[in-house]
Amino acid sequence: MNSGLEARDLTLCYDDRVVCHELSLQIPDDRFTAIIGPNGCGKSTLLKALARTLRPSSGQVLLDDRPIGARGSREVARRVALLPQNPVVPDAIRVRDLVARGRYPYHSLWRQWSPGDRAAIDEAVELTGVGDLLERPVAELSGGQRQRVWLAMVLAQQTRTLLLDEPTTFLDIAHQFDLLELFARLQRDGRTVVAVLHDLGQAARFADHLVLMKGGAVVAEGEPEEVLTPDLLADVFGLRSVVVPDPLTRTPMVVPVPSSVPVGTA
Repeated sequence: MNSGLEARDLTLCYDDRVVCHELSLQIPDDRFTAIIGPNGCGKSTLLKALARTLRPSSGQVLLDDRPIGARGSREVARRVALLPQNPVVPDAIRVRDLVARGRYPYHSLWRQWSPGDRAAIDEAVELTGVGDLLERPVAELSGGQRQRVWLAMVLAQQTRTLLLDEPTTFLDIAHQFDLLELFARLQRDGRTVVAVLHDLGQAARFADHLVLMKGGAVVAEGEPEEVLTPDLLADVFGLRSVVVPDPLTRTPMVVPVPSSVPVGTA
């Protein structure tokens, strides 16, 4: 369970509103971790802190046992990439140019574009299937197309750790599964993937480590079978459910119990 990325006693706030209080979490290396929990429980806020885009009120985020805030911005960007929930599109930028921004952490006054940059961009474009969009303005794309383009930019960064905040937003079911399979493949190839997901079935099927949050705290973490239990789901989501094996993958599948079904008969 050793990891290069760790949250230690984090308190995270927006102005005077405390979202997470003294939260500690170690991200397991070379795993696909899905962070799950009800709306407003602090999932996205935690991801921002791990990516160093939100400064903790107290506590710290460690990268290889060193405070992430003590590292240079380019150094962090070469190691940890974040796909935020609502990225802002620069005015009139084309898809090709946005994807290329993923290579900026590797550039300096002494090192500009190289064949390695082109190879990284080409690979990211192929993985996300946006090759036919390269000359189009990002602002003209659909929500699903735009999401895949932003992911291509993140993949072009070629970081070992990927932080993805609701990466399947705006995507139809087929593209959701395509991306989740891509994330699982990246994890098998040696990346550390951390994603905020809402669909519990998708989290259980594709991630091999779950973090369950409630009220700004981690209430459970571990294998999907350990986290997705009827008791925990009732406590965290207020959801009556039965958990059965997925008929294809044998991973946990959550089946909500209608309120019309009497207690004890589900």
